[in-house]
Amino acid sequence: MRVVVSEFMSLDGVVQAPGGPEEDTDGGFAHGGWSHPYFDPEVVGGAFAAGLQHASALLYGRRTYLTMAAAWPERAGDPFADLLNGLPKYVVTDTLGDAELTWQNTTRIAGGEALARIRELRAAEGGDLAMMGSPTLVRALLAAGLVDELQLIVMPVLLGGGKSIFPADGTKRPFDLVSTTTGKTGVQVCVYRPAAD
Repeated sequence: MRVVVSEFMSLDGVVQAPGGPEEDTDGGFAHGGWSHPYFDPEVVGGAFAAGLQHASALLYGRRTYLTMAAAWPERAGDPFADLLNGLPKYVVTDTLGDAELTWQNTTRIAGGEALARIRELRAAEGGDLAMMGSPTLVRALLAAGLVDELQLIVMPVLLGGGKSIFPADGTKRPFDLVSTTTGKTGVQVCVYRPAAD
Protein backbone atom coordinates (compact mmCIF):
# COMPACT_ATOMS: atom_id res chain seq x y z
CA MET A 1 0.00 0.00 0.00
CA ARG A 2 1.12 3.55 -0.63
CA VAL A 3 0.97 5.97 2.29
CA VAL A 4 -0.92 9.02 0.97
CA VAL A 5 -1.26 12.12 3.17
CA SER A 6 -3.89 14.82 2.55
CA GLU A 7 -3.64 18.04 4.56
CA PHE A 8 -5.38 21.40 4.68
CA MET A 9 -2.50 23.86 4.97
CA SER A 10 -2.01 27.61 5.29
CA LEU A 11 0.60 29.45 3.24
CA ASP A 12 2.93 29.34 6.24
CA GLY A 13 2.59 25.58 6.61
CA VAL A 14 0.08 25.40 9.48
CA VAL A 15 -2.26 22.38 9.52
CA GLN A 16 -3.76 22.84 13.00
CA ALA A 17 -7.55 22.88 13.46
CA PRO A 18 -8.75 23.61 9.92
CA GLY A 19 -12.25 22.33 10.72
CA GLY A 20 -13.47 24.25 13.74
CA PRO A 21 -12.68 26.45 16.76
CA GLU A 22 -12.61 23.60 19.31
CA GLU A 23 -10.82 21.06 17.08
CA ASP A 24 -7.32 21.70 18.49
CA THR A 25 -6.52 24.68 20.71
CA ASP A 26 -3.07 23.43 21.80
CA GLY A 27 -0.59 26.26 22.28
CA GLY A 28 -3.43 28.80 22.47
CA PHE A 29 -4.25 28.34 18.77
CA ALA A 30 -7.15 30.72 18.10
CA HIS A 31 -7.85 30.28 14.38
CA GLY A 32 -9.79 27.00 14.39
CA GLY A 33 -11.96 26.66 11.28
CA TRP A 34 -9.63 28.82 9.19
CA SER A 35 -10.06 26.65 6.07
CA HIS A 36 -13.80 27.23 5.62
CA PRO A 37 -13.69 30.50 3.62
CA TYR A 38 -11.39 28.88 1.06
CA PHE A 39 -13.09 25.51 0.66
CA ASP A 40 -14.01 24.97 -3.00
CA PRO A 41 -16.41 21.99 -3.10
CA GLU A 42 -15.62 21.15 -6.70
CA VAL A 43 -11.82 21.26 -6.47
CA VAL A 44 -11.19 20.31 -2.83
CA GLY A 45 -14.17 17.99 -2.40
CA GLY A 46 -13.37 16.36 -5.73
CA ALA A 47 -9.74 15.81 -4.75
CA PHE A 48 -10.68 14.11 -1.47
CA ALA A 49 -13.33 11.96 -3.13
CA ALA A 50 -10.95 10.92 -5.91
CA GLY A 51 -8.21 10.12 -3.42
CA LEU A 52 -10.46 7.94 -1.32
CA GLN A 53 -11.43 5.89 -4.38
CA HIS A 54 -7.90 4.43 -4.25
CA ALA A 55 -7.83 3.88 -0.48
CA SER A 56 -7.75 0.40 1.01
CA ALA A 57 -7.55 1.71 4.58
CA LEU A 58 -7.34 4.91 6.65
CA LEU A 59 -4.62 5.86 9.15
CA TYR A 60 -5.03 8.40 11.95
CA GLY A 61 -3.39 9.76 15.04
CA ARG A 62 -5.53 9.80 18.20
CA ARG A 63 -6.94 13.34 18.04
CA THR A 64 -7.87 13.20 14.35
CA TYR A 65 -9.40 9.75 14.83
CA LEU A 66 -11.63 11.01 17.67
CA THR A 67 -12.73 14.01 15.58
CA MET A 68 -13.54 11.85 12.55
CA ALA A 69 -15.20 9.10 14.60
CA ALA A 70 -17.48 11.69 16.20
CA ALA A 71 -18.52 13.16 12.84
CA TRP A 72 -18.83 10.53 10.13
CA PRO A 73 -20.75 7.49 11.42
CA GLU A 74 -23.93 9.57 11.85
CA ARG A 75 -23.78 10.70 8.20
CA ALA A 76 -24.52 7.26 6.77
CA GLY A 77 -26.21 7.49 3.38
CA ASP A 78 -23.84 10.16 2.06
CA PRO A 79 -21.48 8.52 -0.49
CA PHE A 80 -18.35 10.12 1.02
CA ALA A 81 -19.40 9.16 4.56
CA ASP A 82 -20.27 5.62 3.48
CA LEU A 83 -16.81 5.25 1.94
CA LEU A 84 -15.08 6.53 5.10
CA ASN A 85 -17.27 4.43 7.36
CA GLY A 86 -16.74 1.23 5.38
CA LEU A 87 -12.94 1.34 5.09
CA PRO A 88 -10.66 -0.36 7.63
CA LYS A 89 -9.16 2.21 10.00
CA TYR A 90 -5.92 2.23 11.99
CA VAL A 91 -5.35 4.63 14.88
CA VAL A 92 -1.96 5.18 16.48
CA THR A 93 -2.50 5.69 20.20
CA ASP A 94 -1.19 4.74 23.60
CA THR A 95 -4.16 6.24 25.45
CA LEU A 96 -7.32 4.95 23.75
CA GLY A 97 -8.57 1.56 24.86
CA ASP A 98 -10.50 -0.86 22.67
CA ALA A 99 -13.81 0.31 24.19
CA GLU A 100 -13.12 3.82 22.85
CA LEU A 101 -12.58 2.59 19.27
CA THR A 102 -16.26 2.91 18.41
CA TRP A 103 -15.92 3.65 14.69
CA GLN A 104 -16.49 0.40 12.80
CA ASN A 105 -13.49 -1.52 11.44
CA THR A 106 -10.93 0.20 13.71
CA THR A 107 -7.63 -1.36 14.81
CA ARG A 108 -5.35 0.23 17.42
CA ILE A 109 -1.59 0.53 16.84
CA ALA A 110 0.54 1.28 19.90
CA GLY A 111 2.69 4.38 19.52
CA GLY A 112 5.95 2.50 20.09
CA GLU A 113 5.06 0.05 17.33
CA ALA A 114 3.74 2.63 14.87
CA LEU A 115 6.66 2.91 12.43
CA ALA A 116 7.24 -0.85 12.27
CA ARG A 117 3.53 -1.59 11.83
CA ILE A 118 3.11 1.10 9.16
CA ARG A 119 6.14 -0.31 7.31
CA GLU A 120 4.33 -3.68 7.31
CA LEU A 121 1.10 -2.12 6.01
CA ARG A 122 3.02 -0.19 3.38
CA ALA A 123 4.68 -3.41 2.17
CA ALA A 124 1.30 -5.17 1.85
CA GLU A 125 -0.61 -5.46 -1.42
CA GLY A 126 -3.55 -3.15 -1.94
CA GLY A 127 -4.51 0.42 -2.61
CA ASP A 128 -3.58 3.47 -0.57
CA LEU A 129 -3.27 3.85 3.17
CA ALA A 130 -4.88 7.29 3.31
CA MET A 131 -4.19 9.86 6.03
CA MET A 132 -5.83 13.17 6.90
CA GLY A 133 -4.81 15.50 9.70
CA SER A 134 -2.68 13.74 12.35
CA PRO A 135 0.27 16.18 12.14
CA THR A 136 2.43 14.48 14.78
CA LEU A 137 2.12 11.10 13.07
CA VAL A 138 2.63 12.56 9.58
CA ARG A 139 5.77 14.37 10.76
CA ALA A 140 7.16 11.07 12.10
CA LEU A 141 6.32 9.26 8.85
CA LEU A 142 7.96 11.98 6.73
CA ALA A 143 11.07 11.83 8.91
CA ALA A 144 11.18 8.04 8.45
CA GLY A 145 10.70 8.23 4.67
CA LEU A 146 7.35 6.42 4.81
CA VAL A 147 5.17 8.89 2.87
CA ASP A 148 4.60 8.05 -0.79
CA GLU A 149 2.44 11.04 -1.70
CA LEU A 150 1.54 14.41 -0.20
CA GLN A 151 -1.69 16.07 -1.24
CA LEU A 152 -1.46 19.59 0.17
CA ILE A 153 -4.62 21.69 0.02
CA VAL A 154 -3.00 25.11 0.35
CA MET A 155 -5.28 27.96 1.44
CA PRO A 156 -4.34 31.60 0.72
CA VAL A 157 -3.95 32.67 4.35
CA LEU A 158 -1.11 33.17 6.84
CA LEU A 159 -1.85 31.99 10.38
CA GLY A 160 1.32 33.12 12.12
CA GLY A 161 2.02 29.88 13.96
CA GLY A 162 0.57 26.50 14.79
CA LYS A 163 1.22 22.82 14.17
CA SER A 164 3.05 21.69 11.04
CA ILE A 165 3.59 18.29 9.44
CA PHE A 166 7.17 19.03 8.43
CA PRO A 167 10.15 17.58 10.32
CA ALA A 168 12.49 20.26 11.70
CA ASP A 169 15.58 18.04 11.80
CA GLY A 170 17.72 19.78 9.18
CA THR A 171 17.34 16.93 6.66
CA LYS A 172 16.79 17.77 2.99
CA ARG A 173 13.95 15.75 1.41
CA PRO A 174 13.30 16.57 -2.28
CA PHE A 175 9.82 16.08 -3.73
CA ASP A 176 8.46 16.24 -7.27
CA LEU A 177 5.30 18.21 -8.06
CA VAL A 178 2.92 15.79 -9.78
CA SER A 179 -0.08 18.07 -10.29
CA THR A 180 -1.70 21.27 -9.13
CA THR A 181 -5.28 22.49 -9.41
CA THR A 182 -6.52 25.94 -8.44
CA GLY A 183 -10.01 26.57 -7.08
CA LYS A 184 -12.20 29.66 -7.36
CA THR A 185 -11.33 30.67 -3.78
CA GLY A 186 -7.58 30.70 -4.43
CA VAL A 187 -7.08 27.28 -2.85
CA GLN A 188 -4.53 25.07 -4.58
CA VAL A 189 -4.49 21.28 -4.46
CA CYS A 190 -0.83 20.31 -4.93
CA VAL A 191 0.24 16.68 -5.21
CA TYR A 192 3.87 15.78 -4.46
CA ARG A 193 5.82 12.53 -4.45
CA PRO A 194 9.34 11.94 -3.11
CA ALA A 195 11.90 12.62 -5.80
CA ALA A 196 13.77 9.63 -7.17
CA ASP A 197 17.29 9.29 -5.79
